[in-house]
Amino acid sequence: MDNVEGLDPQWAGIQSIIKIERSGRRDNKPFEETFYYISSMTLDAAGFADLIRKHWHIENRLHWPKDVVLKEDIAPLCDGYAPANFAVLRTIAINLFRLEGFASITKGTRYLAHDVPRLFSFFQ
Repeated sequence: MDNVEGLDPQWAGIQSIIKIERSGRRDNKPFEETFYYISSMTLDAAGFADLIRKHWHIENRLHWPKDVVLKEDIAPLCDGYAPANFAVLRTIAINLFRLEGFASITKGTRYLAHDVPRLFSFFQ
């Protein structure tokens, strides 16, 4: 929707409201979801769909593994540069797993957990 008249003035700059409806099957059960986005851009439906897919691709391929699989959000690092340094190391680890052909970081971790020589071969 590109008619955003009547919105609270605190929402200055909004040009579009996007509604996404998804349906399908997960775990062999039907589901329906509706999501809303706001944007300062004016694009057609295909343009917004492309941007939203790209956003979720990054979220699912990088941020989710860092947060859930590598437990970045609950890491007990809070002093100095440790949080930033370990965030970089986690990103490097994810990229190395992807380069080795692992789509799942969990499966890659389990596969390589006891194969130290192969793990160190990543750095050659």
